[in-house]
Amino acid sequence: MNPSRRRFLQSSGALSLAFYLPGAVKAAGAEASFAPNAYLRIAPSGEVTIICAYVEMGQGTYTSIPMLIAEELEVLLSSVRVEHAPPDERYYANPLLGVQATGNSNAIRGAWEPMRRAGAVARTMLIQAAAQRWKVDPASCRAENGAVLHPATGRRSKYGALVADAAKLPVPAPDSVKLKPRSEFKLIGTPAKRLDIAGKVNGGAQFGIDAKVKGMKIATIAISPVLGGRLRSVDDAAAKAVRGVRQVVRLEDAVAVVADHMGAAKKGLAALKIEWDEGVNATLSTADLLRDADEASTRPGAVARQEGDIAKALGAAATRVDAVYRVPFFAHAPMEPMNATVHVRKDSCEVWTGTQVMTRVQAAAAKLTGLPPEKVTVHNHLLGGGFGRRLEVDAIERAVQVAMQVDGPVKLVYSREEDIQHGMYKPAFHDRFAAGLDAQGAPVAWSHRLTGSSVIARWLPPAFQKGLDPDTIEAAAETPYTFPNMLVEYMRHEPRAVPTAFWRGVGPVHNVFVVESFMDELAAKAGIDPVAYRSAIADPRARAVLELASSKAGWGRALRKGAGRGVAVQSAFGSYLAQVAEVEVSGEGEVRVRRIVCAIDCGPVVNPDTIRAQMESGIVYGLSGALYDEITLKGGRVEQTNFGDYRVLRMNEMPAVEVHIVDSTAAPGGIGETATACVMPALTNAIFAATGRRIRRLPVGDQAKAGVA
Repeated sequence: MNPSRRRFLQSSGALSLAFYLPGAVKAAGAEASFAPNAYLRIAPSGEVTIICAYVEMGQGTYTSIPMLIAEELEVLLSSVRVEHAPPDERYYANPLLGVQATGNSNAIRGAWEPMRRAGAVARTMLIQAAAQRWKVDPASCRAENGAVLHPATGRRSKYGALVADAAKLPVPAPDSVKLKPRSEFKLIGTPAKRLDIAGKVNGGAQFGIDAKVKGMKIATIAISPVLGGRLRSVDDAAAKAVRGVRQVVRLEDAVAVVADHMGAAKKGLAALKIEWDEGVNATLSTADLLRDADEASTRPGAVARQEGDIAKALGAAATRVDAVYRVPFFAHAPMEPMNATVHVRKDSCEVWTGTQVMTRVQAAAAKLTGLPPEKVTVHNHLLGGGFGRRLEVDAIERAVQVAMQVDGPVKLVYSREEDIQHGMYKPAFHDRFAAGLDAQGAPVAWSHRLTGSSVIARWLPPAFQKGLDPDTIEAAAETPYTFPNMLVEYMRHEPRAVPTAFWRGVGPVHNVFVVESFMDELAAKAGIDPVAYRSAIADPRARAVLELASSKAGWGRALRKGAGRGVAVQSAFGSYLAQVAEVEVSGEGEVRVRRIVCAIDCGPVVNPDTIRAQMESGIVYGLSGALYDEITLKGGRVEQTNFGDYRVLRMNEMPAVEVHIVDSTAAPGGIGETATACVMPALTNAIFAATGRRIRRLPVGDQAKAGVA
């Protein structure tokens, strides 16, 4: 998402405040510590604490962000401990979003310079403190391994011994300090050991669901099975008779049972006799939603990009190709279901959870309780999967509503079924394409109309301008290719009853699938190799990753019957990525993905191990969705309930994955969502290569079977 100038200035102001307001710094650590900004403090013992504004949900943030600071601060990563940042957008707003949030694959993109400057400011002040003590020129000193050295005299002072003097110095402007050139990096670019792994191995890591508060009760919940339905009545006599059940709490659209432990809460919930008011959506089905989207897609949308004369170019083309693509609703299905522990008192509220949006949790709790935001304390934990689901606060709002009726702290935990059937889903999309080819098969006209929900219009309304959602059109309005005549339109269409949200990429994940699938169709129509076809019109960075991935995959080498290779390339989230998928399709249409070769150019590499892990993770997530998953409705109800009917790729289905990282001098790009996007069309294009059957709708399901349209 590209920030507007106004939002850039707002986020720059937040960065300046983080460096200059001492109130925030004092609140962050002990009085005796040296805390030159809101991002770090150094204790007299020499321990370095980094306050991380980006949450850790498995993507390696709690290692990569500290690496940026530690590099400039000249300390070993092993000497660093990490704390969650408190909710405070004055200091911890994401520079690319203007709000305190972790998402859009932009942690490193947003932190690359600010966090390095935070470390450089502290290093500069510590050197100055030592120089003043030794009465030497600061330029004659240097920092190394948590200490300041004066080579000419051999003097050395550890950081801990300098914190008192450094704390008395004026804080220099962040832009005035010198950053290390990349040639001098010692930590950035190395496969550093992740700081969060030890706790996850020994059980010390605390996720939201692990929160324990003295006197805490456990609750679980039943939400109206029909989307948008309401609670009409409930007979709770049998539930209250269950040993350990303490209370039954009624909400507008749900019922929660509060008990001493989860077993009692679940038994109590099962014993309830609930009558629901199913409302207007009781007959709503997926077929209804598809008809709605198809009709909306026939209307012109807001113009996201226009080059040349598309109508004239299509009319004059030697060949015209048309196609319609469909992508379904997807659930997030994080391993850790939605949960929050809340204690509402008369004059305060505390929340223990794992969230991607600390300040939104605080604001939501404040609004519901009527308390001022400063009276709401949010304790953030590790996230057992986010994928965009924890950018929303609906489950936390229900936990607060339950806690408002309970004396003491209560932990609300969704069952897996409630988590999937009452999620907020990746939008479904309906895409219409038309392309014109010249006599040699090259594309001279490209028309793309995408129709679907806008998450940004709800989640960050100021960013929705002139009918366009910058996230939804990413990777559609700007592709890696050059077309002399191009029209991209976005028709915003909100589905009846189905709540939509970010899903490890919304616009790019969807757009890369349809753009790269249609590009493959054009190559096939032209009778040109898919890699050569793309390479001829791709920009230089796209061409580089495309050629690297195809070369490493052995593109062009013969495969056995029933096997095929497919390729996809993308420019999204500030990074360039190409993937080649190798699949086998049995005579019965069973698809097995044997190998994925991935090449990525994400600019400067902070931790190559994290990049490889994120590519592998994104590939698993993307293959699961593309092969098996969709959220469907019948009678206003989500039909999928658990991992039995909302599949996740299994261990025996995991392909071999190769990741090749480009040594790049480009600006930092994102990695969290990139592989999820690219693997989908690489997969379906490989199925076409193996079977001749084109996949224009997800999931693949049984479409690879002979005779399936």
